[in-house]
Amino acid sequence: MASPGALEPAPASVPATKLELTVSCRNLLDMDTFSKSDPVVVLFVQGSGSKEWREFGRTEVIDNTLNPDFVRKFVLDYFFEEKQNLRFDVYNVDSKSCNISKHDFLGQAFVALGEVIGSQRSRLERPLTGVPGKKCGTILLSAEELSNCRDIVTMQLCANKLDKKDFFGKSDPFLVFYRSNEDGTFTICHKTEVVKNTLNPVWQPFSIPVRALCNGDYDRTVKIDVYDWDRDGSHDFIGEFATSYRELSRAQSQFTVYEVLNPKKKCKKKKYINSGTVTLLSFAVESEFTFVDYIRGGTQLNFTVAIDFTASNGVPSQPTSLHYMSPYQLSAYAMALKAVGEIIQDYDSDKLFPAYGFGAKIPPDGSISHQFPLNSDVENPSCMGIDGVLESYFQSLRTVQLYGPTNFAPVINQVARLAAQVTDGSQYYVLLIVTDGVISDMMQTKEAIVNASALPMSIIIVGVGPAEFDAMEELDGDDVRVSSRGRYAERDIVQFVPFRDYVDRSGNQVLSMARLAKDVLAEIPEQLLSYMKSHDIKPRPTDPQ
Repeated sequence: MASPGALEPAPASVPATKLELTVSCRNLLDMDTFSKSDPVVVLFVQGSGSKEWREFGRTEVIDNTLNPDFVRKFVLDYFFEEKQNLRFDVYNVDSKSCNISKHDFLGQAFVALGEVIGSQRSRLERPLTGVPGKKCGTILLSAEELSNCRDIVTMQLCANKLDKKDFFGKSDPFLVFYRSNEDGTFTICHKTEVVKNTLNPVWQPFSIPVRALCNGDYDRTVKIDVYDWDRDGSHDFIGEFATSYRELSRAQSQFTVYEVLNPKKKCKKKKYINSGTVTLLSFAVESEFTFVDYIRGGTQLNFTVAIDFTASNGVPSQPTSLHYMSPYQLSAYAMALKAVGEIIQDYDSDKLFPAYGFGAKIPPDGSISHQFPLNSDVENPSCMGIDGVLESYFQSLRTVQLYGPTNFAPVINQVARLAAQVTDGSQYYVLLIVTDGVISDMMQTKEAIVNASALPMSIIIVGVGPAEFDAMEELDGDDVRVSSRGRYAERDIVQFVPFRDYVDRSGNQVLSMARLAKDVLAEIPEQLLSYMKSHDIKPRPTDPQ
């Protein structure tokens, strides 16, 4: 699944700025019988050249509401000189399936990014359409330019003697943070977890970018509402208080106590004091490092290739084979290798790429191998540059016999062994697996991924051919983290894409490869950062020129 990135500009374009889009909906269709809908919004962007719609990202799912205010934002590069077409699809999530088309469709809206920016106060309301004969409600979009502030705040709060809202028990409190806008309105920016059945909750520490909290304006009002969670979505308002980033940051050396006030109660009751208090227990700020900071600091990307040589690909000498070497065009395998490799090789100083095949009978004795070097050199399986990888791949097609089964675990474990030797942040390993279908060692592969998730390593899987790739979607941990024997992956390290989604209908191979590379590499910077952050590795300072 693609993570937020640029909106496919023309090569010469430079974004005018980064924009944060906040999404809310009102009066959505109610598709659930015994409760309200559980909505999610999926953003699609239209390619400037191809005009095809591609998924850009999703909000979180909010249970049991027809009027959601989503916390998760969409961060977009804004190009003044381009018409950037956006499509927002709203769904009711009623199962754990990652395939969005399997959920109830609630409506959609088409909007140009310029329309949002150009509307009054950069707020736009559009009717949702697409469900025949029904009013689908509306979608509300607001845009704000993001500051360059890269600090991250981690804070923890607790509360004391909150009002009791539940008849048979105590309250189930949670906090909602809003940042103020220049026009006096507020934008939701964070929700804490719910702490059940207590008037004295202690919430878990959480981290939030400073630009999400106040967009770099330290004196901007931050409003915090306290609610009692209810299963039916009609959460009871307990009270509110206001602060600012500057005030919060001053409090890091001491506990600061805020009175929680309910304006309605204050008006009605003369003896009303407050609805409880909230205490800031801790507040810490650290700078957020970027992918570029690590690369400039000397982190090298090590690229390894693994290619599927199982018999289901078809006999390589036949034009129907996915490995067929046509004199006129590259096969899907070769295109996937070239597309991803040509970009990654720029970040690898020695340009030496280990390249393996799996699922073939190899000479001289015809034994089955799930990890044979394409260059036939067991001691040194590295090829020089992506062209060297392609040359060895073509040579292997002439010498090995396609066989089976499709086992991923051996090659994942091989790269993991290398990654385990250098965990100081100076090296990061990227494994590209190109395959045509159903995985044979799913249990072992999940185990290998869970183990590798603690290492400086990412796995890209490109599926070629017409097969169904449901098992691959399961390995891509965007929505449900991969698990094995009760252990969950420390972080999401797998990115899966089916190659057929990127093939240009006009047969333009360059465009197909550019699209594929853009999407499969989109998550690598984020995955590298998640490793560095979880292991508290900071970028090395760059040498002064």
